[in-house]
Amino acid sequence: MSAPIAPLSPAQFRLGFPALDEAPHFASCSQGALSDRLAHTMQRMTAGLIDEQAPWGAWVGKVEEYRRLAGRFLDVDGENVAVLSCASEGAYQVVSSLDWSGERNRLVTSDLEFPSVGNVWRAQHAPLDVVNVEGVEASLHADNWIPLIDERTKLVSIPLVSYINGTRPEIDRVIEHAHSVGALVFVDAYQGAGVLPFSASELGCDFLVTGNLKYLLGLPGIAMLYVRDCVNVERAAQLTGWFGRVNPFAFDPSGVDYPQNARRFEMGTHPIPSAYAGVAGFETIAQVDPADAWEHVVRLRERLADELAGLGLTVDYPDDPAHRGPQVAVLDENPDALAGRLAEHRIGTSPRGQRLRLSLHAYSADRDIDALLAALRAVR
Repeated sequence: MSAPIAPLSPAQFRLGFPALDEAPHFASCSQGALSDRLAHTMQRMTAGLIDEQAPWGAWVGKVEEYRRLAGRFLDVDGENVAVLSCASEGAYQVVSSLDWSGERNRLVTSDLEFPSVGNVWRAQHAPLDVVNVEGVEASLHADNWIPLIDERTKLVSIPLVSYINGTRPEIDRVIEHAHSVGALVFVDAYQGAGVLPFSASELGCDFLVTGNLKYLLGLPGIAMLYVRDCVNVERAAQLTGWFGRVNPFAFDPSGVDYPQNARRFEMGTHPIPSAYAGVAGFETIAQVDPADAWEHVVRLRERLADELAGLGLTVDYPDDPAHRGPQVAVLDENPDALAGRLAEHRIGTSPRGQRLRLSLHAYSADRDIDALLAALRAVR
C-alpha cells in the first residue's frame, strides 16, 4: 500500500501555473488561472479524436468521473449530483421542480444574488412570490433575513460568497431558521468553491450549485447541482432530455421516465470538453490542503486590503473578518478603464459595476501583490 501523497504548499502549487510569474492573476472570481494540467488535458482530449472519431464510451465515462469527483469535493454522494452546463440551469431545475400553487409560495432572495440566479427566480410566473432582502451590507446579516422567512416560504436562496465584493453572509443561521419553519434552501457556492473550505453535507442545504469556471480551475460550460433529496421531488423536471432518463441509451422518445437520483435533473448531451476540464480542475485543487490554502489566502487578503487603503483607494471590505471572503473590492468611478490599464502591465483583474474585484487563490503570492501595487502607482 503506497503512502498518501503530502499536500503541496502554496509555493509548490504555484509551479503548476507557470504564466503567473509574468502575468499576476487577480481574476479568479471570474476565471481561474490556466494550469499546466488543464492545458495538457485539453490537448489529450482533442488528440483522442484522431484515434477514435466518436468515443462515446470515453465521454460518458468522463462525465461520470466528474460526477464522482464533484461528490467527493462537496462531501456528498455523487449520485446526488446532477451534471449541468451552468448555474442558471441548476436554478431553473430547482424552482421548476417545486409546486408553488399552495399557500407556501414565497421565495426569499437578496441583493447579494448573482443576476443569473436572481433572473431565474423572477422569470417564473405567478403564484411564485419573490421577496428580496434589500442592501448588500444588510444582506450579510441573518437578522435581516429571518423576518422574511416564515411558514409561507418554500425556498430561500443565499450565496456562500457574494460575487459583488466577495463577502460572506451568515449562511448557517439563515439555513437553520429556514429549516425551522419548513423552508428549503438553495445555495450558490460558485464564488467560494475551490478556495473557501466548506461541506455541502455540513451546511445542511437542500440544493447547492457551483461550477469549475472560477476557483475550481476548469473552463466554462459545466456545473454541478447537489440535491439532498432526489426522490421526493414535488414535480418532475420539464426541461429534460435523453440523459435525464433511466437508460439514456434505450433511445425511446416516448418513454419519459426519471431516475431516482440527481440524473433526473439532467438534459441532453453533456458538455464533454468542459467535463474533461472539470476533472482536471478537481485533480489540480486536490493537490492542496483546503485549510492551509485558505489560511494562505486570508494572510494575502489582509495584506492586500491594508496596502490598497494605504494608497488612498476606497476599499469595499467588511469590518467583521467573519464576512470577508477570498477577494478585496476597490470602488472606482470607472473600474473597466482601471482594469484595462492594469492589463497593460499584464495584471488580470475583474471589474463589475462600480468595483474592481481582486481575488486571491492558493497560487497567489506576495510578489503578485507587489506587482499590482507598483502598477497601481504607475497608472494613477
